[in-house]
Amino acid sequence: MTVIVLTNCPAGLRGFLTRWMLEISAGVFVGNPSARIREVLWTEVQQYADQGRALLAHTTNNEQGFTFLTHDHAWHPIDYDGATLIRRPNPAPQPEEPPGTTPSGWSRAAKRRRFGRS
Repeated sequence: MTVIVLTNCPAGLRGFLTRWMLEISAGVFVGNPSARIREVLWTEVQQYADQGRALLAHTTNNEQGFTFLTHDHAWHPIDYDGATLIRRPNPAPQPEEPPGTTPSGWSRAAKRRRFGRS
């Protein structure tokens, strides 16, 4: 089983994929092509995606039973000891607070306990 999800891709690419797969929702294609055809489809998707994003998930013989590939996504798959995980981008760095101030979100009791006051 293979699933391809397209976001903001040209209509021609969607039309190309309908030759091989069934579009079950806008931009979501499901099918069972051979491994060779799947590689050709993914190459075409990467070439013609333009400004869009694409994700391909397919079954394979590993512990999870599937693997996936991404194109122009902020989140990237990584292999961690045979398991495929998602690496999310780091959030924006938080500004440093001046020394002696307590970060917001702390209760008064926690602030007192932290600074040794009662």
